[in-house]
Amino acid sequence: MRSLLGTALIVAAALVAVHGQRAQFDLVIRGGRVVDGTGNPSFDADLGIRDGRIVVLGRATGSASRTIDATGLAVAPGFIDIHNHSDTTLLDDPDGQSMLRQGVTSMILGEGGSAAPSRRWPRFTAYFDELRRRGLSANIGSYVGSSQVWTQVHGPRAGPPDGTELEAMRRLVGEAMTDGALGLASSLSGPPGVWIDTDTLVALAEVAGQHGGRYSTHMRTEGTGVFKSVEEAVEIGRRGHLPVDIIHLKIAERTMWGQMPDLVALIAAARARGQAVEANVYPYRAGQNDLASIVPPWAHEDGATALVARLKDPSLRPRLEGEILGKVPLGDWYNHYTATGGWDGMLLVTLTNPRYRQFAGKRMSEVITSIGRPPLDVLFELLIENGGSVPTVFFHHSEEDMRYALAQPFVSIGSDGSAVNADGTVGPAHPHPRFYGTFPRVLGRYVREARLLSLEEAVRKMTSANAAKVRQFDRGLLRPGLWADVTIFDPARVLDLATFEQPQQYATGIEYVIVNGTVVIDRGTHTHARPGQILQGPGRAIDVDASRQRPMGQR
Repeated sequence: MRSLLGTALIVAAALVAVHGQRAQFDLVIRGGRVVDGTGNPSFDADLGIRDGRIVVLGRATGSASRTIDATGLAVAPGFIDIHNHSDTTLLDDPDGQSMLRQGVTSMILGEGGSAAPSRRWPRFTAYFDELRRRGLSANIGSYVGSSQVWTQVHGPRAGPPDGTELEAMRRLVGEAMTDGALGLASSLSGPPGVWIDTDTLVALAEVAGQHGGRYSTHMRTEGTGVFKSVEEAVEIGRRGHLPVDIIHLKIAERTMWGQMPDLVALIAAARARGQAVEANVYPYRAGQNDLASIVPPWAHEDGATALVARLKDPSLRPRLEGEILGKVPLGDWYNHYTATGGWDGMLLVTLTNPRYRQFAGKRMSEVITSIGRPPLDVLFELLIENGGSVPTVFFHHSEEDMRYALAQPFVSIGSDGSAVNADGTVGPAHPHPRFYGTFPRVLGRYVREARLLSLEEAVRKMTSANAAKVRQFDRGLLRPGLWADVTIFDPARVLDLATFEQPQQYATGIEYVIVNGTVVIDRGTHTHARPGQILQGPGRAIDVDASRQRPMGQR
């Protein structure tokens, strides 16, 4: 046996001599300024990468299959988008152009509505397998959405679940967690999330917490009831025994602008009591929802077809008008019309009916003038003729409040956007500019220009802070042994170019993006490589097929 082994080693050595030894590194990034993701001061160092992981941080001597000269550039961990909506757009285009070109190497999906459990993908394993089959340029992880679970069991209607339904919902959350979901996420400002009561959310969050997950929430209201909504989020985390992340912390109510310090103090008080409560923001003063969010929740029961039928019913018109215009208060419902302050604060994103596509990118006030009918007539017409849904940007919170939230140490960065293409073949015709510019905007406008954040702190908010939230401790930092997700950018030039008027523009200054050791953005150009992996949650069943954890390869 020993002689056979010795012969084999001699043959192997001979083959290496003939074909040449493998380089010590697959990739070396030389001469850059390393911003390592900790928030500590940056430093000059090389980065050596082999087999998808960082093996040297310091002086990388030895041969390399490729060397990138990063002189004058910042070398950071790949940005982790903690709040992303690319659940379906990545199926249309796995390149994820608008996100990769921002420096994003990982996207966290699944807000209130997640890809699974659904009719198409009853389990997350099926959804993840589909993503693997197509290949991905970035890493993907997902929460399980409370609205998804609610609709699967209870349907698109109000009213508390009975005991049997609640147990079925809890079972679905448990299955999702063992399939690799990162936690439970909710979107409570509109149907179906608005119908899910606090006790039900606690019961679902408790299951996610038992599997090591987090509760991520788009709160019930960001308007006049925003303080009460924060208290509810904190309560769900406390009673469910799991950490909380508040999605895009904001005060979206003109009459309350300037109260962000008080809202931050409410969160800080919970943290001082020992509770794990954090938040994220996007660096814009407008959000995106749907024109249908102006319509009160009761009109949405049983889905879009029922909504359209109600909008056509003249007997319901007085009630709808009173509630939409705020003449008749409707409990804790977050009324986007009153919060925004009028029709000029709404910009239409996508209209599916060809007769109305001319209005994409127009303010609702402009559309009302163009059609020449009373405002509510135009509102109802647009929703009826576009299947009950018109994605819309709402200008409802202030720049000053956003900046105050952004500066807080427990607040990280998330886009609330989707991966789309500038040629318009994937995604809406006129999206929110955050789809293209979130991370470069922070680096260009709030680090370099406004000096609101240091470069090191901004990078921490985009990397290790988000990695820790979803328990991905082998990413988010530049350290030997961790996966080589790396973004290389020019601190003097990085900037978002997308605007609300002209959003389909890629950012500038992102030079290289590396995912699991593979270059995906090369001198600003997408290579169409597909090395992305599925980011598994802490509750993933231990009998994971190890082969599924390998990089998915390239195209």
